[in-house]
Order: sequence, then C-alpha cells, then structure tokens
Amino acid sequence: MPHTITVGHLIHQLQTVDPDLPAYFAINPDWPHAHRIGHIVEITGTGGAIYIAENGQEGVLPPAVRNQLDWADV
Repeated sequence: MPHTITVGHLIHQLQTVDPDLPAYFAINPDWPHAHRIGHIVEITGTGGAIYIAENGQEGVLPPAVRNQLDWADV
C-alpha cells in the first residue's frame, strides 16, 4: 500500500465492498479501536488534499480485523 493514496485510489477500494456496510477508521495498533468517520474537508489549490475527521470511538476492533491488519501481535 502506498504511503499516500489519492481520492481515486480510495474510491476504487471502496467500490469493491458492500456499499451498505458501516465504515470506520482503524488508527492505532496499540489502541485498536474502531473510530467513527466524521466530516470530510477538501482543500483546493496547490498542496490541496482531503481530510477525513474522526468522530469518536465505536469500540474495540474485532480480532479478525486486527489479524487482517497484522495488528494481532501488537
């Protein structure tokens, strides 16, 4: 996985999953919680990017998720 992904890469990856599933962030292997997704902000122009805000924790990541992220041993 590249260090930085584009909006196009993100859209492509999301198109391969069920669109009705909830989406969460998995951020930190030392604190493996699911985080809700908040606002998405777009900054245009030179150095433009999108930023996806975190909107609170949902709970501990299931073991299957930690295994797929290779966070099982952390």
